[in-house]
Formats: sequence, structure tokens, C-alpha cells
Amino acid sequence: MTSARSRGPPVGNFATLRDQPGAHTLTSSPPPNLRYSDYLKVPELLDLQHCLADPPAHDELQFIIVHQVYELWFKLVKHELVSAREKLDEASDQGFHRALHFLRRVDSIFDVLVPQIHVLESMRPADFLKFRAYLNPASGFGSVQFREVECLMGLKDKKLADLAKTDPRHGELLKRLDEPSLCDAFYGALAKRGLDVTVPEGRDEAATATTHATLRALYIDPDSQPLVYALCETLLDLDEKLVLWRRHHVMMVERQIGDKPGTGRGITGELDGIRYLAKTLDKRALPDLWRVRSLLPD
Repeated sequence: MTSARSRGPPVGNFATLRDQPGAHTLTSSPPPNLRYSDYLKVPELLDLQHCLADPPAHDELQFIIVHQVYELWFKLVKHELVSAREKLDEASDQGFHRALHFLRRVDSIFDVLVPQIHVLESMRPADFLKFRAYLNPASGFGSVQFREVECLMGLKDKKLADLAKTDPRHGELLKRLDEPSLCDAFYGALAKRGLDVTVPEGRDEAATATTHATLRALYIDPDSQPLVYALCETLLDLDEKLVLWRRHHVMMVERQIGDKPGTGRGITGELDGIRYLAKTLDKRALPDLWRVRSLLPD
């Protein structure tokens, strides 16, 4: 009698898997004797943490690793947001379902990003100060990938992009500023489905009122277009998680340095810090989806 565990092709048997219905056809043979560490480039990955403090500071390693992990997550977030944008452009039910799949994955990633901040909060201020001076003039403002995430969400700021002009990826960031955002794709998809909406950028007062009225009708009767409503709420989830990440980040910075200036310079050219970061908490990628709550009947 065949056990449930032994049914089907064994994992790793590429030739057998290739013959299964619906299986992806391999166009080339997998590398022989492929190891876990080879596939993930583990040796190279573990050689990317170079501490600068002299004498060595115990917490510098975890500071570097946490931020490198953030950059890896940002890379995946960008990948999923671009895919979601492409699917939204189709404006079909199938495209919406796939876009929702990608966006919900980003939502899950954002759920991971916030707790990661608490790892940084495990540093005592005195331990952070042992290597903080070595960061100057580097700053989180220089994270090009985070700026790309903001652009993809619809939060485009040329002044912030200019802060990263010396970064090798600055050209990629400039492309993000020029290309349609997820917010643009969202309104474009709704318009293609017959909803009277326009993108926020450049629209006049009348167009804003019409867009709000359309969203209001949708939110009064969400069952009339459940797929569109699900998309709205998922996008709002992402916008909310981005705000929550910013808030936790601000609190983490305050725990470490209080209201001291940061190591980088903000938009104004002044040294950033808690006072500047706190000003970013009002940013919303999809303000209409927040505004519509106030327009619903009591």
C-alpha cells in the first residue's frame, strides 16, 4: 500500500516533475550537485558585513544586518508592486485577482518590516553611540530602494530623490519618478471599468468631487463591485502599513538619539533627525481612500 508521503514524484526529480500536467517545462538542466549555499550565494552574502568602528562596537554588526535585510525586502516589494501595476493595467477580473495576490504579499512583507525595527531598539543608546560617528554622512535618507517603493506607491518627491544623486542607482530612481505609479494604475484601471475617477495629480476641484462621489457610492454598497472594493481596501492596507512603519521608525530613532540631528541632511539641507522624520507621518499614497470614510452617511 502506497503511503500518502510517497505518492507522486519525489521532490528534486526534475525529469519526472517535467512530465506532470501543468508543470513548468525546464528549458535547461539544473546545475549538477546544486547546493543550498550555492543557490542562495550564502558565502557571498555573509561576507557583505564590514564593520567600521575602531575599537570594534558589538552592536554594529546587527545594525548593518538589519538594514541589509531591509534592502532585500525593499527589492522584493518593488518586484511585487511592479507586477501588480502591470496586472492592474489589464483592468480585467483576472488581472485584478493577480494584482490582489501580489499586493497581499507586499502587505505580508510590511507586517515583517515593522517588528524588524524592534531589533534595532534592542541597542542601548550608549552602544549605538560607540559606532554612530562612523556612519556620517550616511543616512537612511540615502536608501534609493525605499525611495523607489515610495514612488511606486505614488509618493513622488523630486527633492528627496536628489538626496541620492551620488548613489549608483540614482538613475533608476529618476525612472521611477517619471513612470506611472501604482496609484496611477489604480485610477486608470477603475476608469477602464467604467468608474468616473481621475488620478489625483493635476485634477481640478470638479474632478476631485466626482472621484470622491464615485468612491463614496462604492463604499456605501461594496457588494456592488466586490473585486474593486477588495482592491481599494488592500491598497489602503499598504498605505496604512507604510505609515505604521514610519511611526515605528520615528520612535526607534527617538529612543536612540532623542532630538539630536541625524547623520544625513534632509530636504532643507539641514541635518535630519526626529523633528524632520515626524513631519513625514502625514504622507498618504492614496488620500482619496482615506477621505471617503468622512463622506459616508451616518
